[in-house]
This record gives sequence, C-alpha cells and structure tokens, in this order.
Amino acid sequence: MRHITVITDRVARVDAVVDPDRGSFLVDPADLHGALGWELKPAGLCRDDTCVRVRDPNALWVDHRLCLSSVADAVGQPVVVDVDAGIMAVALPAELRRRALADLVAPPFILPDLDGVEHPLSEWAGRKKLLVAFSSWCGCRYDLPGWQELHDELSGDGLTVIAVAIDQSADDVRPFAAGLTMPVLYDPHHLLTELFAISNVPTVVWIDEDDRIARPNGEAFGSDLFAEFTGADSAPHKELVRRWVRDGELPMGRDEARNAVADLSDEEVLARLHFRIAAEAHRQGDVRTTRAHVLRAGELAPDDLTVWRAGMPLIGEDPFGQGFLDRYDAWRAKGSPAHSMPSVGAAGFGPRPVTI
Repeated sequence: MRHITVITDRVARVDAVVDPDRGSFLVDPADLHGALGWELKPAGLCRDDTCVRVRDPNALWVDHRLCLSSVADAVGQPVVVDVDAGIMAVALPAELRRRALADLVAPPFILPDLDGVEHPLSEWAGRKKLLVAFSSWCGCRYDLPGWQELHDELSGDGLTVIAVAIDQSADDVRPFAAGLTMPVLYDPHHLLTELFAISNVPTVVWIDEDDRIARPNGEAFGSDLFAEFTGADSAPHKELVRRWVRDGELPMGRDEARNAVADLSDEEVLARLHFRIAAEAHRQGDVRTTRAHVLRAGELAPDDLTVWRAGMPLIGEDPFGQGFLDRYDAWRAKGSPAHSMPSVGAAGFGPRPVTI
C-alpha cells in the first residue's frame, strides 16, 4: 500500500495499491467515495442523487479492490495517472460544462479566498455576478482596481464582481489583491477553466440572480493599462454591464448566447488533467514530474494560455519574457484562438441590446 493523491473537484489522499497492468491504483471499496466521490451500490455507481448503471461490474475489480481508472471510465470521466508520482487527476463531469455552454446554467463550484475560507457560487444567489478570471501570470493582474471600482459603483444595484485567480497559491495572488474588498478567490486546480471552457485570461462571465449565464465567456478588461497591447478598451464592456445591472438589458439574446463558446476538445480536457498533476507535483517539489506534465499539457493544448502560459512559472520560465512574447505572437498570427467571445467593440462583435 502507498499514499496517493487523487484530484477531482477536490484533493483526496488515500491508501492504494499500484496496478501495473492497468497503470492505475486499486483501493478498498470503503475508500472509493473518499477518492472519487462515488459509491458502488446495487443500482450502480452513485453520487448524491445520481446513479450510473455499470454494464460489467466485474471489470471494476482486481481481486477485492476497485480500480480507480475503471470506475472513472464507467462514469464517463477521463483520467490521467502518474503511477510513479502517485498522482491521479480525474476530469469533471462533462455534463456540467455542456449545461453551461448550451443551457446557460452556471455550474456550481466551491473555491477558497486568499485566507483559505471556501466560498460556493451559491453564496451570492439573488445577485447579479460578474465572474472575472485573471491570473498573476497575466498583465490582467493589474486590472483588479478597475474591477473593484465597478464593484463599488454597482454593488448597491445588486452586482457582485467575483475575481478568480487561476493560480497555484494565495501567495501568488495576494500582492495584487491588497486593499480590495470585492471577493477574490483562487483556483489552484483550474476547475473554472474546465467548468466554463476558459482558455485565456482575462475572461469574464455574466451570471444572473438565478445562476443562469446571461453572457458567456468573453474577453474583457478592468482598465486600459494594456489597451495598446491588446487592442481593446475597457469602457464599452463596462457600459454594457451597467445597462444589464440597472436596466435588465442584455447585449445578446439567449438563443445567440447558447453555444456562443465552443466546448473543450478531448485533448484540451486531458491537457487540464496533465496540468493538475504538474501543479500537484510542483507543490510536492517533484521537478521531473512537474516538467513532464507541463510539457505534455502544452502539446495537447498549444493554443490554451491557461495551460501553456500558466505552466511556464512551474518549470522556471518567465510568463512575461521573450519566450512568452514569441509564442503569443504566433498565437495571435493564428487568429488568437480561444474559448471566448471577443472584446466588446472588437471586429465582428455588434451589441444587440435585449431587455429581459
């Protein structure tokens, strides 16, 4: 038996046996729920009120233990396993992302603030929410005061700006959040990028009082500090937010908003799993494993900055250096492919107000 780390929407540490034939880990049945959140019952694999029928329950077992990869496969959740490092990453249910992109239902999540206190999205139920994904490895870290100003301006009208850092630790974010009073959370395992299909920052999602997505992932900025570099001004988007909050006016209808952002590919999902293993290995001081999975993640998702740029600091590369600029220029030359709508006012985006 050895102690392993399993990363799903949380981090679990359980005792397991290595199965070299399947390249996975075997756990006692009593530890399955702690590892993956599922339980094996007569009805199948169950989690909360959901049960998935298993066609061949015997395929889950090796002797008297359950194979974690086989269980994840049975419920349709891809996995990446590093047996040597003792780390396994499991994808989130794809249905959550489909509902966000196609049904415009914001997936629930729980993330910590910079003091380690966990906050569910439901904490702000009944208010309009601006979910702002940013990072310490992006110049958008300097946009936070601009988002704070918008939060202060519209808080009394029912808006909360929630900034979420796609970052390793609270210490990475703390210097840029000093003095802010709006909620600032951080996402060390990049759950948000998988749930909402985010592939670059800054990305902003509008979520209404009933936790429905009012405007899907879109590039937006809290200030004009880098407007010359990005070619996008912050004012047009902020004005649309004001009209949404105060007048109930949306820049697009629900039919237009549905599937406005493309789903992640299978490769992009796997890239996030490799990144999670890299991030966990980095926390454990395992340089070799970190580098191997950062590089593999970048190969699988070469156009996803939340993968390859976020991985640069983990392997000692400068996310603001010439290496980044060269790769960024190549990305721009390909048309800046990203899972988001362009900045308001950018070519091809024409606001069409809709009152709700």
